[in-house]
Amino acid sequence: MRRTRLRVMATAAILALMLFISSFWLPQGTGPACGSESHPCHKPEPEESGLNPAFRECPGQLFQSSVLMRHLEACLSEEQDVLMEPYLQSWDQLIHFMESLGTMVGFFSHKVKEKVALVRRLSIKLSAAEHHGKRHPNPEAHGPKYGVFRSVRSMVQVELARGLVGFSARTESGCRTVLRLHRSLLWVKLVLEGLTEEPDQYGVYKSPGEIGREAYAVALAPHHSWFLRHAAELVFVALPDRKHFLQLVCVNSQSEAVPALRTIIRAMTRVHERTQEILERHGLLLLP
Repeated sequence: MRRTRLRVMATAAILALMLFISSFWLPQGTGPACGSESHPCHKPEPEESGLNPAFRECPGQLFQSSVLMRHLEACLSEEQDVLMEPYLQSWDQLIHFMESLGTMVGFFSHKVKEKVALVRRLSIKLSAAEHHGKRHPNPEAHGPKYGVFRSVRSMVQVELARGLVGFSARTESGCRTVLRLHRSLLWVKLVLEGLTEEPDQYGVYKSPGEIGREAYAVALAPHHSWFLRHAAELVFVALPDRKHFLQLVCVNSQSEAVPALRTIIRAMTRVHERTQEILERHGLLLLP
């Protein structure tokens, strides 16, 4: 019985790895170490007062809902645009969130982490080219906060103007990478929405596995092959129980979790809708 279970888990892990490598393929290598020009270190941000009382600091864990909210709100500080650096910082927090869900989801979070790093590297590369290859004393001056990838809109405009976006073949572009992050953000948002739903008539809540499966069907399955869609079923079996998700936002009950989750969901929805509008306007939603 134990050997059978181990074989099932091993098979699930292999299929999960195939799923996320296939669905998030990008030509990319191992990035340089933190502190180099192409991968600057990011200083910890100072804590701010006046945060939503629905959020509390969770000692002993990397994911902090208050930090995620601060970054999501910063994304929206310019009208009809999404600022890139806080967008990527939001993903830094969501990666911590996903990594806490176990090894199976860890395959997914690893690919997302690579994409976040790739956007930062592309920003530095193109911003340096904009300045005729001259290096700035501070490498972050070429990064998403100040460079040509300052926002989703500016990234799209720069890459389209330079012919860097492949509409018929896969290319290493910021637009294609952000599109993959955009789809993944929808999956995370739908999972959080599912966790706020009321129980059924018998008082039973949907399991995180059921919620993850339904979110996948909407956000990612339309972009996957038949084989990958069926292989994905094995991933959701390994998701932890609802109590684990509640602990991530430092609450002890469903009633405590709902206000905090809904606040995060509203901010995510605004970020997702703005990104969707920009990508759709330029015909970038179906990049290969």
